[in-house]
Amino acid sequence: MRVKLLATPVQASALEATLRACNRAATHASAVAFAKGLKDRNGLQKEVYVDLKAAFGLSAQPVVRAVKKVVDAYAALRANLQAGNLGPSTSRRYRKAVGTPIVFRPEAAQPFDDRCLSWQYDARTVSVWTVDGRMKGIRYTGSPDQLKTLHQYRKGESDLVCRGGKWFLVATCEVPDPQVYEPADWVGVDRGIVNLATTSDGTNYQGRRLARYRRWQARKRSELQKKNTRSARRRLARRAHKEQRHATHVNHRISKEIVRVAQRTGRGVAVEQLGGIRERVRLRRDQRGTLSSWPFHQLGQHLAYKARKAGVPFLEVDAAYTSQRCPRCGHTERANRSARDHFRCRRCGLAGPADHVAGVNVRDRARSAWAFVTMPVPPPAQPESGRCDP
Repeated sequence: MRVKLLATPVQASALEATLRACNRAATHASAVAFAKGLKDRNGLQKEVYVDLKAAFGLSAQPVVRAVKKVVDAYAALRANLQAGNLGPSTSRRYRKAVGTPIVFRPEAAQPFDDRCLSWQYDARTVSVWTVDGRMKGIRYTGSPDQLKTLHQYRKGESDLVCRGGKWFLVATCEVPDPQVYEPADWVGVDRGIVNLATTSDGTNYQGRRLARYRRWQARKRSELQKKNTRSARRRLARRAHKEQRHATHVNHRISKEIVRVAQRTGRGVAVEQLGGIRERVRLRRDQRGTLSSWPFHQLGQHLAYKARKAGVPFLEVDAAYTSQRCPRCGHTERANRSARDHFRCRRCGLAGPADHVAGVNVRDRARSAWAFVTMPVPPPAQPESGRCDP
């Protein structure tokens, strides 16, 4: 849960100094961990604890949080290397990642636990440790739903974040999941580039406006980059995350509507499993940018967590041939989809929009998958009673 801090100039100055000091300390601890091969938290803390307190002006608990941040960063790096997210071991990106210590940006987020940061819910203020002492009475704000969730379910760490000169606290909230009901049927969702989402009910969420907006943003970035002036660079920095926020808003709106329809009709939500699609698909050079900025993964994440929050069943099914299979007779052939937008079965003649047909196939596979998951397990066979003759 992210809430905005309404910090005064004095409070903002103290928060900025604290964030920079914590990240300088984390960068120093990262260099020590890289040089001495320290991977465990206790070993690294024993090595750098005294230095971080003396050289960077941190108290005991912020030092512990900075060390934990370094250990978590190296654990995430190892996971990315093992998953192949940084390319093969011969790539330049891979060699740079394993050959240099991790460096933390001056404005990188810093975690605070309940010893460093306390919440006063009634007054809507927080008290935060800073390098200038304990800073009390920092006001925060948010929507009524955010504040209610924060008050009821906040637990654990909170991250101090600075974005564009504005200060935020990202608090961890453990919200219990409602019980998932037994679905009467399923809403199959087919995700794509031209059409962001198409449901088995025939509802189509087109991506034409989003694609047009992305092209406009790319053109504006190109114009500013060609100017290469101080003003142009400042404008580029201000626009850095604007396109991403717009795509996130579109995904929120689509996923919220799909989950609301499924909840109102007592159905579940089913989507295709599209993991690793960038590695499986070979595209022309002019198509690579479109696929890389395609927000299909985020849309799937939004659908999953909104469904879980509402108690709606959610399934991911096999995506193979969903746009080439006829949902009426089961005939699967590439020629069934003669064009991107049109489907016509070569055997039974069923015709319709290709994305709608794919959504229906996703729904049918969800029916079979759910029946298999909820199938009762037969009890183990009992040995026959009686006397066995030799």
